Amino acid sequence: MTGRAPLPSWYDDLDGTLAACWGFLARGVADRRSGFHHPVISSIGLDGAPRSRVMILRGVEQDARTLRVHTDLRSEKVAEWRANPLVSILGYDAGQKLQIRLTGRVSLHHDDAIAESAWQSSRAMSRVCYGTAPAPGSEIAAGDAFTLPGSEDAEELEAGRAHFAAVVLHIDSLESLYLAFEGHRRARFSWNAGGTLTARWLAP
Repeated sequence: MTGRAPLPSWYDDLDGTLAACWGFLARGVADRRSGFHHPVISSIGLDGAPRSRVMILRGVEQDARTLRVHTDLRSEKVAEWRANPLVSILGYDAGQKLQIRLTGRVSLHHDDAIAESAWQSSRAMSRVCYGTAPAPGSEIAAGDAFTLPGSEDAEELEAGRAHFAAVVLHIDSLESLYLAFEGHRRARFSWNAGGTLTARWLAP
């Protein structure tokens, strides 16, 4: 008895690997303990240097190949995405021994049905963030020199809607790395402009 967990059913199955990755990402939306609940999203800064942030995964649509996160329109990353919408997304779940890397493009939604639906589904504790004053990233005199709306004040919370944006990440590629004593498994999946999938194994 080695005590090792059994290999997953998709260990040597490309189609199964892709389905499992989308499943773990979808689970990460609701499961705060999942490593995929808070992926790192990287983009190119206005100065041309890379920028990375941890963001909370709010939605996954496998058929549309999209992920969704939320942000404040006043934040620096919004200006970066408007200048260059290309992003890289990284998630790792230690319990699953699985790393998922994705690449794609950002679309911002502020004054449309996508944004409104995302806002309405957000809890009060999440809406508080969008009422921050001054704007996120502003230089302040002391660590506590900012204000937030009261989480019980509906009017103050609703004022944050003006700063709220839903960010849809349109996925062009997904690369998985599963770690196993018996041998790692690495796979890459990419979609062309017409949506045709190419799947291949890679040396880990």
